[in-house]
Amino acid sequence: MIRALAAMQDRGFRWFFLARAITLIAGSMSSIALAFAVLEIDNDARSLSLVLAAFTVSNIVFLLFGGVIADRLPRALIIQSCYVIDIITVGVMAALLFTGTATVPLLALLSVVNGASTAFVLPAMQGIIPQLTSAEHLQQANAMLSFVRSATTIGGPIIAGIVVATAGPAWAMVVQAIGWVIAIPVLAMVRLPPPDHGGGTTMFHDLRVGWQEFWSRTWLWVIVIAFMVMNAIHIGAWGVVGPYIAKNDERLGIAGWGWVVSAEGVGILLMTLILMWLPLKRPLRYGMIGMAAFAIPLTVLGVHPAVVLLAIAAFIAGAGVELFSTGWNLAMMENIPGDKLSRVSSYDMLGSYVVMPIGTLMYGWLITHSDVETVLVTSAILYASIAVATLIVPSVWRMGRPAGALSAQEKLADS
Repeated sequence: MIRALAAMQDRGFRWFFLARAITLIAGSMSSIALAFAVLEIDNDARSLSLVLAAFTVSNIVFLLFGGVIADRLPRALIIQSCYVIDIITVGVMAALLFTGTATVPLLALLSVVNGASTAFVLPAMQGIIPQLTSAEHLQQANAMLSFVRSATTIGGPIIAGIVVATAGPAWAMVVQAIGWVIAIPVLAMVRLPPPDHGGGTTMFHDLRVGWQEFWSRTWLWVIVIAFMVMNAIHIGAWGVVGPYIAKNDERLGIAGWGWVVSAEGVGILLMTLILMWLPLKRPLRYGMIGMAAFAIPLTVLGVHPAVVLLAIAAFIAGAGVELFSTGWNLAMMENIPGDKLSRVSSYDMLGSYVVMPIGTLMYGWLITHSDVETVLVTSAILYASIAVATLIVPSVWRMGRPAGALSAQEKLADS
């Protein structure tokens, strides 16, 4: 086990890991809290889709700018600054809910601010990890971060379901804000020099260089295009239709939805434990096969949304999602130059997220005008077909790992 945690030998990674763990624990209830806060104000799937779309549109608008900034400035400082913004927005949301003055437009407006903040955090986090640990520990570092993320999603949604059903969603938001307050000084212990940007170039030049790096890799843009559609389906079918069914179908219920989301976290957790030991030799091949498994819970949600059956399906999908997540991070971090990684990541995120607002709005409309079972089953078929189709591309199917990284992982697996 000590060797499986070898990335913790690096001081910077230890502090980053602790700060990230704190924010993940504190924020593990936030998505469920926000969803049911909106539905408490207006029990209409279109209202929920509006708030989610507001966050995503704002995130998309600022992503490329966030990627450039993360390649120019100290990434830890960027993350800290954005946490301050998040504390303010989440705190205001909680205050509005406590005082009974929250409205759907106000929550959507605060989601716009929160989405812009996240657009700076995500590229910075993607770029900072290779700075914090050695190449041979990169898979372990990503798996460890996924481990704590999945561990918190197991208990968080269950607690959130109970808290929201009894005390209301505002208390979950208070916990999130407190966690961010604690994480800021912890993250200050991560001391790294700014990325080696070189200076003297314009933002548009930096964006053009990032685009050239992105478009020159077929495996990269093919999977990003696939995720344009897959993420739109995911956020619409799972993020909008799921809570709506939970609120209005007694077979599932709000607390039951918490158990389902937690089961997905258990699947992620189990896969992270495996990936801390087992070398992932074909990160994209196995990752996209894993993503196709998400069609299973989508189908169950539409056909028979009973808690136990849906939780089992979510567990399988969670394992597949983590297989892709670690594989994708490795593919990016091992094949993109570090001084361009945040910019390329921002193009990845932009492409992956750009259709998500359409997905949230479309599914909010679909379930009020179409049969829910037909919508979800059709979505599941389309989702799996797109994921499997990416494997036709040779660079997706064949991509391996650097020899040094594999040899270190194989030694670890044998120990």
